[in-house]
Amino acid sequence: MNTRAKNPVIVTEEDYQLLKGYINPDLDREDELTLSGELKRAVIVSNDAFPSHNVRLNSRVSVLNLETNKVIEFTLVMPAHADMQKNKVSILTPMGAALIGFRKGEEVQLKVPGGLKRFRILDVCNNK
Repeated sequence: MNTRAKNPVIVTEEDYQLLKGYINPDLDREDELTLSGELKRAVIVSNDAFPSHNVRLNSRVSVLNLETNKVIEFTLVMPAHADMQKNKVSILTPMGAALIGFRKGEEVQLKVPGGLKRFRILDVCNNK
């Protein structure tokens, strides 16, 4: 199930301001599975209006790999704060770009060198 076509990507104004420099103006494909593609189609909301179970910068996320049934847990961060030893994943990685703006329970796809991988978002924790 590809939720991208059905559900909007929701991003806070604050996160959008931090990430808008990564938008590629030459990108025309709406289905592009990149951070730029996600941000181009995002619905931007105030921090107060952001749904609590949606993924944003600094969210702690738990996802299930639907092919391997392996659960992965990490915090989504800006590139300068990425640290795999501390389970901090950059928003610029395929995983980070695929998850931004989606919510608990949704399935997402991401591009990896071996093709497309599917994940279900099991939990999202946003500290205020």
